[in-house]
Amino acid sequence: MKLHSKIIGQGQPFIILHGFIGMGDNWKTLGNKFSDAGFEMHLVDQRNHGRSFHYDEFNYEVLAEDLMAYYEEHQLENSILLGHSMGGKTAMLFATLYPELVSKLLVADISPRFYPVHHDAILAGLSALDFSEIKSRGAADALLSQYVQEVGTRLFLLKNLYWIEKGQLALRINLEVLKRHVSEVGEALPIHSKFENPTLFLRGDKSEYVMQTDEQLIKQHFPLANIETIRNAGHWLHAENPNDFYEAVINFVTSKL
Repeated sequence: MKLHSKIIGQGQPFIILHGFIGMGDNWKTLGNKFSDAGFEMHLVDQRNHGRSFHYDEFNYEVLAEDLMAYYEEHQLENSILLGHSMGGKTAMLFATLYPELVSKLLVADISPRFYPVHHDAILAGLSALDFSEIKSRGAADALLSQYVQEVGTRLFLLKNLYWIEKGQLALRINLEVLKRHVSEVGEALPIHSKFENPTLFLRGDKSEYVMQTDEQLIKQHFPLANIETIRNAGHWLHAENPNDFYEAVINFVTSKL
C-alpha cells in the first residue's frame, strides 16, 4: 500500500504532510513556490485521505510507518519535513524515529501535547451529506453550513468532494474510519521522543493550538526548536497568511544552521 503524492521540481527533498481531513493538494500553491526556490516537493496524502489508500488502522505509529515506506520507495534522505496539525504530529514522530533522514523539521500550528477531540461538528456535517440526494457542491455547502458556519472551513472540507461518475458525488476521505479513530488525532508525542536537529514551530497569532505554556514541552522533545508566530492567521496559517508563512519557512530552510 503506497501513499499517493504529487512531486514538483528538483533539488533537496521537501515533504509536506497535510492536516486532518486535508490532502496534499491543499499545499499546491505553496509547493510550487518552494519548488521554484530549488526544492523537490513531495505533497503527500496520508492514509484515509486524498487519493491514498483506505485502511481500518489509523494512529500516528502507522502514519509514521507509511511515511517511512514512502521514503524508502523514493530513496529520500537529507530531507526537509513539514507537517500541519495532524501532519505535524506525524512529522514530529517520524523525525524522532528516523532523525538520520530529516535534516530540518517544521511543525505548523500544533504542539507535542495531547488535544481533546474537537472535530465533532465537522464530522457530523460530513456524515449528514447524503449523495443520493445531494447532486452539487452548492447543495453540499448549504447542508454543511448547518454544522460549520465558517465559510473558509467549509471550502476546505468541500475539497474532499469528487465525482465518482457523472451526477454522482462522493468523499475522498475514509469518513467512517476517521470518525471511529478521531481520538487518535489528539494523541501526544511519546514522552521520551527526541529530535536534535534544527526545528521550527510556526503558530498563528489567532490560534490557540500552540500556547506559551507549550514552549517547555516543545524544548524537551526538540532542544533546537524555535517558535515563530505568523500574524493575522489562525490554525490554517499557511492559507490565511501564505506570504508570511512562505517567508518564515524559506528563511529557515535556506539558513546555514
